[in-house]
Amino acid sequence: MGIFTTPIITLLIGILSGSGLVTLTVFIKNSRAESKANKYLQDAKKEAEKHKRDTILELKEESYRLKQETEKEIKEKKQEISLNEEKLMQREANLDKREEMLQNRDALLDQKDNNLLAKQKELQEKEVKMDELLKEQMQELEKISKFSKEKAHDLIMKRVEDTMAKEIANYIKEEEAKAKLEAHEKAKQLIVGSMQRYANDVTSEQTVSTIELPNDEMKGRLIGREGRNIRSIEAVTGVDLIIDDTPEAIVISSFDPLRREMAKITIETLIKDGRIHPTRIEEVYEKVTNDMNTKITEIGNEAVFELGLTKVDPDLVNLIGKLHFRTSYGQNALQHSKEVAHLTGLMASELGENVALAKRAGLLHDIGKAIDFEIEGSHVEIGETIAKKYHEDKTVINAISSHHGDVEPNSVISILVQVADTLSAARPGARNDSLENYIKRLEQLEEIGNSFEGVEKTYAMQAGRELRVIVKPDEVDDKESYKIARDIKTKIEEEMQYPGTIKINVIRETRVQEEAK
Repeated sequence: MGIFTTPIITLLIGILSGSGLVTLTVFIKNSRAESKANKYLQDAKKEAEKHKRDTILELKEESYRLKQETEKEIKEKKQEISLNEEKLMQREANLDKREEMLQNRDALLDQKDNNLLAKQKELQEKEVKMDELLKEQMQELEKISKFSKEKAHDLIMKRVEDTMAKEIANYIKEEEAKAKLEAHEKAKQLIVGSMQRYANDVTSEQTVSTIELPNDEMKGRLIGREGRNIRSIEAVTGVDLIIDDTPEAIVISSFDPLRREMAKITIETLIKDGRIHPTRIEEVYEKVTNDMNTKITEIGNEAVFELGLTKVDPDLVNLIGKLHFRTSYGQNALQHSKEVAHLTGLMASELGENVALAKRAGLLHDIGKAIDFEIEGSHVEIGETIAKKYHEDKTVINAISSHHGDVEPNSVISILVQVADTLSAARPGARNDSLENYIKRLEQLEEIGNSFEGVEKTYAMQAGRELRVIVKPDEVDDKESYKIARDIKTKIEEEMQYPGTIKINVIRETRVQEEAK
């Protein structure tokens, strides 16, 4: 027991000693740590107080600075307000002055109005007195001169009219001479140059076609038994077939060139084939009709290609081809249209206008003639409708509408189309006219010339291209002759329809005759 007690006690003493030592060590460390912590705490407090003092100082400085800026801004605002107040006061003063001036001006104006009213009243009274005096003077003058006011007025007006007529005649003469000097040569060169650059043969279309036969026996076959073949040909083709004593020839008569051409081809085909009877006639004519439509399109394309035009509607090309089989006073319509297109294009190039558009307008100006026998209306109205249908240019539409003067031309190209149309129609041999229309035109020309006062005789010369007017020398002087020529020109243009131009010559001559015995 004693053996175990001593070690245990020693162990306990060691444990206690160790615990005490550990406790002492921990205590010492804690004491040191606490002292350090206190030191740190004190340092932190000192730093915080210092930072607090610095922050307060900064805040005070910032507050002072803001206060200074605020005071400065308030001071500036006060100064600005003060200046604005001064300006407003000055403006009010100016307004007061202006108002006072306006009041003074109104007063002056009222005074002037009153003065004007008084003067106007005074003038009216004076005018009334003047009218009375003038009336009395006129009555006195009428008594002295034994002329009434109306009679004197008529006499003065007649003298003025006579004087002015001479002055107008002189003015017309001078202006015509001036215009001729400035424009005649240039216009002549332009037109002649264009015609020289485009020259084409003139061929008149006839209303009959002749077909040569291989022998006279063929006439009988064309007539057929009891005339059935010739009746069938005339019924199918719509032409008149003239079979007379002319050897080995028959004549086709029709005013429609297309119908006449189709009938000619049909008969020539029948003669070559040899089989001539009503059924065969109908078959051949139907085939010719189909072939003719193709030919018409080819003719239209050739015309368009010849003029160098593009973007032309196929249906419009077909109508252009149909013009080949239409005539106007014996002139082929397509040939005329191409001629007008060439002339218009040449003149447009000289004037710096659009050549392609000018040619297009010239070619289409008579397009209405292609179907004017199928639709009611003039060829001008029909042509305008066709051009609008195929969306042609406004210039082309106006050229179609105005080429006969129905509508006012609104472009240079429209006027050039008028000129070219007249040139083409007026060329010698270009058109034929019936004897009856020719005689009527000559008679009407002479009647117009004789209708003017002072005209002694009138003669239509050069197939109606010249009108020679002889005036009475004792009634018409040289100056009045110019006025008569212009009046006749105007009346002819207003009342007559004629191809080409008419030259008017007014002749005044005095003849003195004596006999020596």
